[in-house]
Amino acid sequence: MLQISENAGKLIRKMTDKNGIPGGGLRIGIKAGGCSGLSYTFAWEPAPRDGDEVFSGPDGSQVFVDPKSYEFIKGTTLDYDTSLVSKGFIFNNPNAKSTCGCGTSFSV
Repeated sequence: MLQISENAGKLIRKMTDKNGIPGGGLRIGIKAGGCSGLSYTFAWEPAPRDGDEVFSGPDGSQVFVDPKSYEFIKGTTLDYDTSLVSKGFIFNNPNAKSTCGCGTSFSV
């Protein structure tokens, strides 16, 4: 399961509409790299791919995750920080044993 906060859901809907893919969603993936070993990747996509896990959130938002990446982010809550100091997605990932200061890299 992946949960999508209200703030994250609003941004996902806003960005899919802005990118001309109102039925689309945010693709989240995991790749090797970053200062902690693994890092999150993002892309706006019109539809899920075969085999994707699809998660629905507030405002009709959707997140697509490939099966391999899903193993690293099961149970995560995706949030979006709207403060003036540090706007961006925040991953509350219970599988992460450590994270870097920027929050986009982690280790398991």
